Amino acid sequence: MTDPMSRWREHAGAAVLLDGFHALKHALRFGAEVPVAVATDRRAALALAEELAEDVRDALDALLTQVSAETYASLVPRPHPTGVAALAVRPSREANLRALARTPRTAPVVVLDNPRNLGNAGAVIRLAAGFGATGVVTTGTLDPWHPTVVRGGAGLHFATAVEHLGVDELPAGPLFALDPEGADIRGTELPDDAVLAFGSERSGLSAELRARADHLLALPMRPQVSSYNLATSVAMTLYHWSAAGGAPAAD
Repeated sequence: MTDPMSRWREHAGAAVLLDGFHALKHALRFGAEVPVAVATDRRAALALAEELAEDVRDALDALLTQVSAETYASLVPRPHPTGVAALAVRPSREANLRALARTPRTAPVVVLDNPRNLGNAGAVIRLAAGFGATGVVTTGTLDPWHPTVVRGGAGLHFATAVEHLGVDELPAGPLFALDPEGADIRGTELPDDAVLAFGSERSGLSAELRARADHLLALPMRPQVSSYNLATSVAMTLYHWSAAGGAPAAD
């Protein structure tokens, strides 16, 4: 068997960095292919799995190789407190596009229109996975698979379809765009095949996406409060959808 550093170098160019125990845990739960995983304290990582993720404990036992703290620090841009890192094979764009295009859908697609903040994008992906959304699409220049986004998403990119598309390439379905000038969302029932669009943290919806929207909706907000955080807006909207019965059933 090749040593972990050789395997890491072999896959690092195209693979997704899983930064921390929880990112690796989630990736394994949702079927990610993980060719290499390391830990500064293998025994502690397995103990954490026994406490928090017994379902993936055996997979981690087979995967994890102990490395020095110095070696670990050379592999990740910002060492994680759990001292765990791994590389995963990114899902194919073709597979994600098929998932996004499949109809009828049982859950909405979330669109982040030209987002700017990597951490916010990761938080949205984590939310979308938790609500069972079909996928998360970004427009603009932000790469939704950037390592900082994956870290913010805690590895839950593998639980939903995450892709970058142009506004003219968005999946089919009624497009509901969140905008302060829209109708109060509390008066609208969001269908399962909805495409839910959220503008950037700085400038809101682009003119191109706003023009394509079938409906403009606004979240309830106290006067003189200017806006909500992007992830908060997505959470409120997905909860509104789920309250009509769209939330996934518990296992």
